[in-house]
Amino acid sequence: MDHVNSSIISELILVGFSNYPQTEIPLFFLFSLVYLANLFGNTAVITLVILDSSLQTPMYIFLCHLAFLNIFFSTFVVPKMLFNFLASRKVISYNFCIAQTYITLFLESTECFLLAVMALDRYVAICYPLRYLLIMNWSVCVALALGAWTIGIFASVVPLYLTILPLCGPYVVDYIFCELPILLHMFCDDTSLVETVMTIGGAGTVLFPFLLIILSYLHILVAVMKIDSVKGRKKAFSTCSSHLIVVIMYYGTGLIRYLRPKSLYSAEGDKLISVFYAVINPMVNPFIYSLRNKEVKESMKKVMGRYKIKTKQQFTD
Repeated sequence: MDHVNSSIISELILVGFSNYPQTEIPLFFLFSLVYLANLFGNTAVITLVILDSSLQTPMYIFLCHLAFLNIFFSTFVVPKMLFNFLASRKVISYNFCIAQTYITLFLESTECFLLAVMALDRYVAICYPLRYLLIMNWSVCVALALGAWTIGIFASVVPLYLTILPLCGPYVVDYIFCELPILLHMFCDDTSLVETVMTIGGAGTVLFPFLLIILSYLHILVAVMKIDSVKGRKKAFSTCSSHLIVVIMYYGTGLIRYLRPKSLYSAEGDKLISVFYAVINPMVNPFIYSLRNKEVKESMKKVMGRYKIKTKQQFTD
């Protein structure tokens, strides 16, 4: 491989879906709509929680953090991908590629911890309903949310900064954005230290939160099975069904990517999987929470009602 100082690398080729040029225009319009739906849905969730005091509870506060993370992640990935669909030269600047690597790694780690915090919130709500607001008070919510973001930084960005290596040519990223597992094959010198750090980091930022989620839902299942009425069980399950769907979607795509047999591996398959967790999932998340949640629907009606009243008052004045 061609070993060149990273400081003189200006850009890299970002392959994306350019191997199928006939699909690029349709994909541009499709992913543009998905990205706009992502911005609309996640921004709507944050706006509703800010405007409606009835939604300012621990669950929706954590949901706001997840919505912000979804917007942040997609905005760092999708616009560049859309631009390259239309560009004749499919390139990405070296600095932006490295920034994408840091940011996506940080946000992926943070999302794992946010999902674990949300599972813990559901555990307390179902297993200790009478003490829920006492346990999950405002200071605890802030500490848990900030803790997820802080751990995300120190468990991903800091280790990568300390172990990252210069890149070797050919400077071709056969993916839809720059991500550490992809750049790992482009690093110069011995990558054993980086791989070791990745393994330890993966155990800490992916496996540990996943185990917390599993334990939380095992306790929830035991608590729900103790409820006598069928109606009570359904109500308890409904309070965590949306979160459970989001967890299955997020971890499901990761498990498919990293645990599938080598015989099923393909670069194009990896790209399709990355589309799900980088483009589709962030768009779907707010709609899962809103379409399955009566509180969000009622809040939406309430906020829209206020807006209509204000609009009528302005016209009458």
